[in-house]
Amino acid sequence: MQKLGKNNGSYYGEQIDIAAVVRDIRNDAPASGWNFEPILATPTLEIDAWHRKSLQPRRRIYLSTGIHGDEPAGPLAIRELIRENAWPQDADITVCPCLNPTGFPINRRENLGGFDLNRQYIHIKAEETRAHIDWLQRQPAFDVTLCLHEDWESLGFYLYELNPDNRPSHAEEMIRRVSAVCPIDLSPEIEGRPAEGGIIHPNIDPRSRPEWPEAFWLLSYKTRHSYTLESPSDFLLTTRVNALVQAVKAVLEDTRT
Repeated sequence: MQKLGKNNGSYYGEQIDIAAVVRDIRNDAPASGWNFEPILATPTLEIDAWHRKSLQPRRRIYLSTGIHGDEPAGPLAIRELIRENAWPQDADITVCPCLNPTGFPINRRENLGGFDLNRQYIHIKAEETRAHIDWLQRQPAFDVTLCLHEDWESLGFYLYELNPDNRPSHAEEMIRRVSAVCPIDLSPEIEGRPAEGGIIHPNIDPRSRPEWPEAFWLLSYKTRHSYTLESPSDFLLTTRVNALVQAVKAVLEDTRT
């Protein structure tokens, strides 16, 4: 499986109609037990959140994606997972399928106002992030969180694991499952950080960083176990979507969560 060679300086791959994807999720989710909750960023800008409750919840899992408008695989992966409807019966699941609705129509990482929303989680200027944080603060703590992303430069799939308490890790199983459908980036250094087998364990105190991604806020306030999944966006879109779907399933099906 070879890279397409489309991305030169930024993402030039397939685009999606994000409004249609969000509409599909709104149409499909209620029939399989999902409850909708709108997050109102502005009077004219709404972010979707969905909850699926278990009768006997043993764990709480949070999924988010679509924070960068040039990363289409994440929202498509969420749509696929909702359509498959193979959710664990012992888990409460919360999903935000598109955190940056204005970035996708312009195929840009940033929102329409020019903000990289995944750098907004400590010094907030973007209304989308402000509304998202206000909403997150009202949610219970999560046992594990998964932020679905893409990387237009990468050689293959890789992930970041934030796990300061050394809880049972899902990282190796995610890599194993993804390797069956998508190349893994086996570089010893990815994004300037040491990596092993496609896994990065950042040794970072969030307080030392002037800009916070969503994962830092989640680790600081809502979880002690967080993953950022990076699908390689210079491969076919179907491959990237499948990689994210398989990675998420590895966590959903692991009863240690």
